Amino acid sequence: MFEDLSGKLELALKKIRGQGKLTESNVSDTVREIRRILLDADVNYKVAKDFIERIRVKAMGQEVITSITPGQLITKIIYDELVDLLGGSSQELSLNPSGKTILLIVGLQGSGKTTFAGKLARRLKSMGKRPLLVACDIYRPAAIDQLKTLGGQIDVPVFSLDVKDARKIAGDSLKYADENRNDVIIIDTAGRLHVDEELMTEVADIKELVKPTEVLFVVDSMTGQDAVNSAKAFNDKVNFDGIVLTKLDGDSRGGCALSIREVVGKPIKFISTGEKLDAIDNFYPDRLASRILGKGDVISLVEKAQEAYDEKDAEDLEEKLRKNRFDFDDFLKQIKMIKKMGSLSSLISMIPGIPAQMKNAQVDDNALVKVEAIISSMTKKERGNPKILNGSRRRRIAKGSGTTIQDVNRLIKQFTEMQTMIGRLNKSNFFRKQK
Repeated sequence: MFEDLSGKLELALKKIRGQGKLTESNVSDTVREIRRILLDADVNYKVAKDFIERIRVKAMGQEVITSITPGQLITKIIYDELVDLLGGSSQELSLNPSGKTILLIVGLQGSGKTTFAGKLARRLKSMGKRPLLVACDIYRPAAIDQLKTLGGQIDVPVFSLDVKDARKIAGDSLKYADENRNDVIIIDTAGRLHVDEELMTEVADIKELVKPTEVLFVVDSMTGQDAVNSAKAFNDKVNFDGIVLTKLDGDSRGGCALSIREVVGKPIKFISTGEKLDAIDNFYPDRLASRILGKGDVISLVEKAQEAYDEKDAEDLEEKLRKNRFDFDDFLKQIKMIKKMGSLSSLISMIPGIPAQMKNAQVDDNALVKVEAIISSMTKKERGNPKILNGSRRRRIAKGSGTTIQDVNRLIKQFTEMQTMIGRLNKSNFFRKQK
């Protein structure tokens, strides 16, 4: 996410870190370079111009105290301004404490509206809500089938009618929700390849009919300033309440995310970072600013770990480590927990201090799939006692997992080395010290 932008900003800030103090000259050089970087990232021209001016004014008015270098000071100023540019603080989704919550999802075709509707329904269901998905995209081929497929995957009902009238479908869905005790209604509307009057009128009519609690505008972050322009057009006509940025895991230059809130004046509420239905996060301006400046995002990393974490499993694992009884079954559990947290590349990008070459490296998530396949091809006895894995057993495991004997040997060697390391830690009373 924003690796290119982050890398360029890092290089620009390096030039001022070796300076003894902030001067008009070195501040001007730095902000000029940052302005160029922002424009290259497709940030709106006026947004970039105002952003840079605020940094310049703040930097020239600051005293550099002994314990802080000029580089640290200007980085802090940029961080503060980025947080402000992105909205200042996280904005929660409005949910009615009693009665129905109606959420209207709008945006251009291809922005990821339907997938986001499924992700949001899954998240709200996990919070104890009873969501209903409503298929009002009557124009895109297979749009209704796509929503039904998503609903089936998360066990959430989908309301649709065999009519070419999105207004009627939206209106009738409210009655269906009442009859079936659904407390959150998520209406997926039609999009077009570009903003047009027919689309705007239909969306405006549905909004007037259902009186939504919130209207969420879904935007493809990879489309840069085009996304910002379409957001402004939608907001002028529909007056939406919040923005959803999708495809942030793609090759996004960052221009859309850094411009849209300032231009439209509406908060970013969610970000989507993948196709999986759990790849949705609340938007936190401070966390994204930290990642853009190469400082990682430890809080999000911890939250993902907590979501995948099972307290009893953790206690059992600690006991096994203390007794040096960690086996392949335990290893398999850890792999499944890591997979729940998301892709390896996204997790690495959240760790502060990781070198740029590691963040930009293509991490193959299939490596975990291969390890999982090898362990799953072992018998229960073999997983519990790897010492019995002789040549014939290894050949059978390789054949059963669709891998090579070399792959199996490599995994067993790594696992044996890990067991040796755990034994050394036990001898030093490491695990007792952690209590």
